[in-house]
Amino acid sequence: MIFSALLLTSGLLRENRPNIIVILADDIGYGDLSCYGAVQIKTPNLDYLASKGVRFTDAHSASTVCTPSRYSLLTGESPLRNPAAAGIIDGEEPLTIKANTQTLPSFLQKNSYSTGFVGKWHLGLGSGPKTNYSKPIDRGTNQVGFEYSFYIPATGDRVPCVFIENDTVVNNDPNDPVRVSYRQKIGSEPTGVDNPELLTEPMMNGHTGTIHNGISRMGYMTGGMKARWKDDQIAETLTRKAVDFIGGAKSKPFFLYFATHDVHAPQVPAARFRGKSKCGLRGDTILQLDWSIGEITKALKRRGIEKDTIVMFSSDNGGANNDGYSTPRTDLNGHLFNGVLRGEKYGPYEGGHRVPMIVSWQRNSEKKRVSSALISHTDFFRSVCSQIGLDTGKQVAADSQDHRKALFGGSNNGRSSLVYHIAYQSVAYRSGQWVIIPNRANKFELYDLSKDLPQKANLADMQPQTVSMLQARLAEELSAFK
Repeated sequence: MIFSALLLTSGLLRENRPNIIVILADDIGYGDLSCYGAVQIKTPNLDYLASKGVRFTDAHSASTVCTPSRYSLLTGESPLRNPAAAGIIDGEEPLTIKANTQTLPSFLQKNSYSTGFVGKWHLGLGSGPKTNYSKPIDRGTNQVGFEYSFYIPATGDRVPCVFIENDTVVNNDPNDPVRVSYRQKIGSEPTGVDNPELLTEPMMNGHTGTIHNGISRMGYMTGGMKARWKDDQIAETLTRKAVDFIGGAKSKPFFLYFATHDVHAPQVPAARFRGKSKCGLRGDTILQLDWSIGEITKALKRRGIEKDTIVMFSSDNGGANNDGYSTPRTDLNGHLFNGVLRGEKYGPYEGGHRVPMIVSWQRNSEKKRVSSALISHTDFFRSVCSQIGLDTGKQVAADSQDHRKALFGGSNNGRSSLVYHIAYQSVAYRSGQWVIIPNRANKFELYDLSKDLPQKANLADMQPQTVSMLQARLAEELSAFK
């Protein structure tokens, strides 16, 4: 009798395993949600999610940029183990997840879960050397554990500007195949550098390639006219596909990875959200993101499975306000996208990687809680599997730590240390209250986050012994990635 009760409590019985949804937003900052202190922008649907679960105040993306962060979330590995996944990749690079790598979806699939992916991929496609979009992709999302997928291949500001379903371009026309190049111009379509008069968004930061919907992208593409997306319809298209997956996965528990494009540049919200935030296009796109979360919640309620579903929401890295186009920083109306944190996406400070993270599982607990546990996205793999009674072993998710008690059990204990992967192969290091980060002088800065979350006081000169101690610990931890 006691053993049976323990099985039911821990979720070890297969029929009692919860559904799992991971929602990963793009470039959402620590201060972007009203449940994290935003005043000018209201996010009622995300606030509702937080009211039914745990809101983490010390959660971190695995990197300050998108590709390595997404890699770590799905594999439970640090991007430092895989150079192919450690940088921001373009839209024609091969799949960065190595063959035979056990991912969270492939592991859950082997344990009787239906698996689906909807959203932004940006982890490479094909076997290389360059992705061929004119035919079904030979190595893509289906090869890493997703039974169903509907996605954009890279980012909205990169070509190709098409949707892909189950690794085949949607509305692909054999007589007008999609061709892509990031090395030289192909085709005769106008580009931002040659035809700036055609732009609705002034180009900057490398967005000089093919113009689509009045927006110049990174890279060049030609063909696929029937397949191309409309930017203001991306959010609704992806959200509807995610909702459809939830509605259709009925034979067994499901895992859904829903990676929104919002709020990444170019920010082109649907008409009903434009101008509604009073905080510029970025603010309007946050409202659109919150709408998407609301649609997911409604879908769960319609099926009567809201309480039986683990929902994790977070962002792939810290917030960024002006990441490639013309959105001026002055139009935020006082909104602080990273709250009190210093820095933003790409950078080594807290604003680059400390992110909002909410975990809700109402069947487990409906009590609202705020946790100060130090958590990395990398830890979700092992933690959720452990919670539902699946043993990953030591060879799977090598850098993921089991913190199920923090995610699901009311504990404020998390990691004791964390290596931060900063853009372009740099690293910073957190141990307890201390963090050291590299600067341009090839020295480390030192901050005490327990007293100085905004990182205003560099204590390195005052406490050189602490810097040396942390450098030694960092070197020891880095040796595990070799």
